Amino acid sequence: MPFSRFLTGGIALALGCVLVFSAPVAAGPKVAAVQVALKRLGLYTATVDGVRGPLTKSAIVRFQRRHQLSVDGIVGPQTRAAFGKRGRPAFGSRTMKRSDRGWDVAAMQYILARRGYPPGAIDAVFGPMTDTALRNFQRAFGLSADGLAGPATIAALRRGRAGRGTPGTTTPVSGPVRLLRPVPGPIGDRFGAPRDGGRRTHTGVDFPVPFGTRVGAAGVGVTEFAGRNTGGYGNLVVIRHRLGYTTWYAHLSQITTWVGENVTGGTRIGYVGATGHATGPHLHFELRRNAVPVDPVPYLLAAVATRASSAATTFGGGGAGAGDPAGGEGNGGGDGGVAARACPIREPLVRYKKAPLDACRANNLKRAR
Repeated sequence: MPFSRFLTGGIALALGCVLVFSAPVAAGPKVAAVQVALKRLGLYTATVDGVRGPLTKSAIVRFQRRHQLSVDGIVGPQTRAAFGKRGRPAFGSRTMKRSDRGWDVAAMQYILARRGYPPGAIDAVFGPMTDTALRNFQRAFGLSADGLAGPATIAALRRGRAGRGTPGTTTPVSGPVRLLRPVPGPIGDRFGAPRDGGRRTHTGVDFPVPFGTRVGAAGVGVTEFAGRNTGGYGNLVVIRHRLGYTTWYAHLSQITTWVGENVTGGTRIGYVGATGHATGPHLHFELRRNAVPVDPVPYLLAAVATRASSAATTFGGGGAGAGDPAGGEGNGGGDGGVAARACPIREPLVRYKKAPLDACRANNLKRAR
């Protein structure tokens, strides 16, 4: 797996009426809004990640054929109009508020997630978690935290700068899931990067750090798998957290955790290596919910797990970990960590041993109980 290529540049946030995909892989809020609309129509079943990959393009083509449109894979005015209410209103054309639905809500949710304020889901529904994420964003940007996405908030979302407009300021992560970085260092290949000429996409992020770097658990949980994977992950550790979240740590040179171990943020689980399908030492890190990969970057704190184990043993109250201290849309609230009894270990874990690298879904995982 290549890992030395670093992605640069920001996310294009100018949202017009025409969505043209001229690059091999495009990413942004407009793509996310298209994915949501296609998902509602049953044409797109993958994660809403804002990345225009082969699954998104295929869904657009099927939609155009269904509506007898010009099949060009481009969401232009005619294709956008064919979406009907799912293709409107345009982002910035109204003040969005709780209970609103639409294209602009999906775009806002994507931007919030990319800014470090996960809205719970990118589903075009302005629910309570989106409301909380928006208010947290507004506070960080010095705006009135009224939960209304009006002109000033829209401008801040597009601008993406917090702290009195200082360029490059990193906003803090806020929301139900917060993860420590499993290793120090920058991120190389990102979530959604193309693989095998676009036939598959990267389901995690890569940390290109030296061989033997200590790897720490990203949050409170229970080790569900710790062993050799033959599908490309190499030495793999899977940790189950609450609400169906799991974190995956791949290509390890050595595993130091065991199935059933209760871990906290910072617990040593292994060391970086290059086992499996890897071209050199790096950590492949995934975040999944109910078996489906999601981009972990919006959920990562600045703190590194290997340096913050003493401060990362609980959920909420500033402690780092994967959990839901504030409750979530469609989920009961609750606080505290993950006990072994809440995370039953399911034997045998044969499919973990064979799960293919960069698969869109891990069929061995069941919905959290």
